[in-house]
Amino acid sequence: MSAVIPTDETLVIETPERVPLHFALASTGNRFLACAFDHFLQVLGIGLILLLAGWWLGVSDVGSWARNAPKWVLALLLVAVFALWSGYFVLFEWWWSGQTPGKRWLRLRVIREDGRPVTFWEAAARNLVRILDMEPAPFYSVGLVSVFVSTRDQRLGDLVAGTVVVREREAQAPTFEQVFSAPTADTALRRSFKPFPFRAELSQLAEPEVEVVEAFLRRRWEMEEMPRQWMAWRVATPLLHKLRPDYDPAEFTYEGFLEELLHRYRAAHRFEP
Repeated sequence: MSAVIPTDETLVIETPERVPLHFALASTGNRFLACAFDHFLQVLGIGLILLLAGWWLGVSDVGSWARNAPKWVLALLLVAVFALWSGYFVLFEWWWSGQTPGKRWLRLRVIREDGRPVTFWEAAARNLVRILDMEPAPFYSVGLVSVFVSTRDQRLGDLVAGTVVVREREAQAPTFEQVFSAPTADTALRRSFKPFPFRAELSQLAEPEVEVVEAFLRRRWEMEEMPRQWMAWRVATPLLHKLRPDYDPAEFTYEGFLEELLHRYRAAHRFEP
C-alpha cells in the first residue's frame, strides 16, 4: 500500500517503489470560490428549468403555477431539481476525473488518497455527505471545521470517500520557442528534466517496451499534471521491476527516469540495422 505523508501545504504520496509524488493541497479560499461558482451554476440551471416550465405551461405567476400545476408536472420538476442539485458534483467529478467547472476554473482536482483518479463511487460518496458539510446551510461551517482539523484539509465527504483536493501546478511543457529552437527533432527525445543517473542492464528491454516509453514521452504534454504523473508511474513501474536499477532515490523522478532510459537505449541501438 502507498504511504501518505502530509505536510503543511503539500501532500506527499509514497509509491510502492518508495518514490514520492508531490501534490499541492488546495487552499480553503480557492475551494470556497470553486464551490460558490458551482453552486451559482446549479441555481442558474434550476432557475432556467423553472422558467422553461412556466413558459411551457403559459404561467407567469410562480405562486399560482405551483398551486394549479398538475401533480405529475410538479413531480417531474422536483426530480429534475433534485438530480441537478445532487448529481452535479458527482457526475462532473466522475466524467472530468475529479473536476467540476468551478474546480477547472481554479485548477483544482479531487484525487484519491493514494494519488489515483477518483471513480464514480468516490465522487458519489464525498458528495452524498455534502449536505452535512453545508450545515448550517449554506455556510459550510461543518466542512470548514473538518478542513481546519484534518491534517490533509479534508471535509467530512473527503474523509468518508478517502479523497483529497489538490491544486494543479502550471504545466511544465516547453514553450513554442523552445520546441522549435531545440536541436532534437523528435519530441520524445527532448529533455524536460535533468539527466538522471542510474545503473541497469538495458539489454533486457524489448523494443515494444521502449516504444511505450517513447509514445508516452511524445504525448505527455497533452495531459494535465496529475494524469501525466500517474501515466509516468504506470509506464515506469514495470520497467523498474524488470531492470532493478541502482539509483539515488533523492534524485528520482519517473519522467526523468523514462527520458534517460530512452536516450540510453536509442544511443546504444543507433547503428544497429
